Order: sequence, then C-alpha cells, then structure tokens
Amino acid sequence: MDLSSEQRAIRDAVREVAVEEIRPSARECDREQRFPEDAWDTLADIDVTGLTVPEAYGGLAVDRSTYAVVNEAVAYGSLSVATALSVHCLATSCIAEFGDEDLRASWLPEMVEGRPVGAFALSEPQAGSNPRQMSTVARREGDEYVLDGEKAWITNGKRSGVVIVFAKTDLDDPDSVTQFLVPKDADGLTVGEKEEKLGLRASDTTTLSFDGVRIPASNRLTEEGRGLAAALSILTGGRIGIAAQAVGLSQAAIDETVAYVTQREQFDGPISDIQSVRHTLAEMETTIRAGRELTHAAAAAMDRGEHARTSASVAKYFATEGAVDVTEQAVQLHGGYGYTTEFDVERFYRDAKVTTIYEGTSQIQKNVIARELLGE
Repeated sequence: MDLSSEQRAIRDAVREVAVEEIRPSARECDREQRFPEDAWDTLADIDVTGLTVPEAYGGLAVDRSTYAVVNEAVAYGSLSVATALSVHCLATSCIAEFGDEDLRASWLPEMVEGRPVGAFALSEPQAGSNPRQMSTVARREGDEYVLDGEKAWITNGKRSGVVIVFAKTDLDDPDSVTQFLVPKDADGLTVGEKEEKLGLRASDTTTLSFDGVRIPASNRLTEEGRGLAAALSILTGGRIGIAAQAVGLSQAAIDETVAYVTQREQFDGPISDIQSVRHTLAEMETTIRAGRELTHAAAAAMDRGEHARTSASVAKYFATEGAVDVTEQAVQLHGGYGYTTEFDVERFYRDAKVTTIYEGTSQIQKNVIARELLGE
C-alpha cells in the first residue's frame, strides 16, 4: 500500500516515540509488570489516544488504513503499549458510534487526552469465544440498570477509568446482550489482581466483578439485544488493528535479527554469510510483507465501506500466526543469546503468542473465513 504524505508523517511521528520513548523501557517494564505511563502520556500529546474519536470532540477520526499504520508503529516499540492503545480505541469507538450526545460530550474529550483510559469487557471466565453464553446480567429498575457478573481478561483492567460492558438484559435469552458504559468508580465494581502472563507483561490484565452496580439507563449504548452485533462490528476494525500490531512486532524482530547476524561471527565470518541463515531471513521478510499487505487490504476495504469481516479475519489470522513464526526464528537465529533476557527477541516471542488469541482466536478467524467460502 502506498501511504499518503499525511500517513507517512503520522507513522514517522509515532515510530519516533516508539523507538525513543517506548522501546528503551520495554524490557524493564516487562520484568516489573509495569505499564509505561509516561509513554502513554506522550502518545496522548500527539493525539494518538484520540484515533477513533470524531473531530468534534477533539479526536483525529482517522481512517482504518491510518489506524493500521499507527498500530504497527506503536507495536514496533512495545506490544503491551499497542494493546492498551487498541483497547482504549475500542472503548472510544463504542462511545462515538453508539452513545448519545450527552455521553459523547461527557467522555470523549477527556479520553482524547488519554485519561480516563478505556477498557472493553466482553469475555467472561466461561464465555470467551462464544459471548452468547455470558452470564453477566443487567436488570432494568426504573431509570437505572443493575449489573451483576464477572468479566475476564480485561486489558487496562486496573488503569482504566471507564469500561464498555456487555451484559444480558434477560439471563435466559442469549439474544438479549446489550452494551453499557460503566464508570470504574461505580459502587460494586471490583478489580481483580493482575494476571501473571507469559507475555504482554507490561499490560495489566484483570477480572472485573459487578455486584449490584447501578448505572443510569442513559448509559445504555445500544438498544436491548443489539449489543453483540455492535461488538462484532467494532471488533472487525479491532482485528485489523491486531493484525497491524503483529506486523509491527514482526518487523521489530527481524530488524533486531538482521543487526545481530551481521555482527555475530562464526566460521571466520558473520553468520549472515551462511545460506541457511539468509534463507530464514528471506522467509521472515516474506511473511512480514504478506501480513502487511493483507492488513492494509482489509483496512482499505473498510475505508471503502465494504463488508470487511472476512478480510479482517484473513489479515488477523495470517499476520498473528506469522508473528509467532517470525519471532521464533528470531530467537533461533540468535542462538543461546536469543533465549536470554539480554536480547529483546525472547520478549517478542513471548508477546507474539497472545495476538493469536485475543479479539478472536485463530480458530475463530478460520471459522469466519470458511463460512464465507462456503456461502453460509
């Protein structure tokens, strides 16, 4: 995809932040399981936290192609930061698309400034890939809804200030899933302990428990029963963002690997002279380029107003599985050093795996692709 001058300028500005402010602390943040709030504030300073917010509320309202470019650039610095950003943007997208004027005016301008951070609560301990099985319920009582239940795997779980919550209005009706905006300081909302994860360790992932949480009925974002359709429409764009992040992570891995193999000497020369090493690099580069092209093709389809659900699934499936392959080869080409925390590629490898899981596993993406292929 040929980028416009504006897209190149945005990419370069975000890449500069990624390289100079995010990457230097990424290893330490991973070790300490600490989110780099200073880097987040810098992204807010250049308006990146307002990517999916309309200009009327101070946001950038970028097209999906530019959104992919930004996600790739942030992930080049740290997948933990990119994941936090994409979830924040999911929340702002929901408010912008489904909220009334009062909700948009109350929340979006401050979210553009980076605070409050947004979270997106769809998954549950027993309802991940099949959200119709969720057990969180929102019962109408006069001019309020009362929420009870538990959500799991919530990115920005601790650091967020507002949560987009999906709940059934009738526990026995799987078609009653509805979308709500819930402030994090609402009485009865409890944040669980941070999950101990293989990768993405700088990003806080928690459970959220709702015990008689009361919110105004005006905080309902969709009509009753329309929440799941809304979630799936938002997640189409989100999957393109995750594909772009996987490409950015892969690009970081190959860049680190090229630098290493051209400096590391064995058998009286740099190991980049060894044919098997060169072939592996060629395979990595091909995977990255293909993932990037698929991602931008899906983004462009969305920008044209086309139905892009399958294109998004193709991009996410290929780019994320590709990121696992590329980062594994990066570790392999680093040899024993690649297995140590002295080099970033071991973190890239650990981080890559989650991209095949969140916002729809690879198996879910293959189901989506197959349904269209078979005309179902």
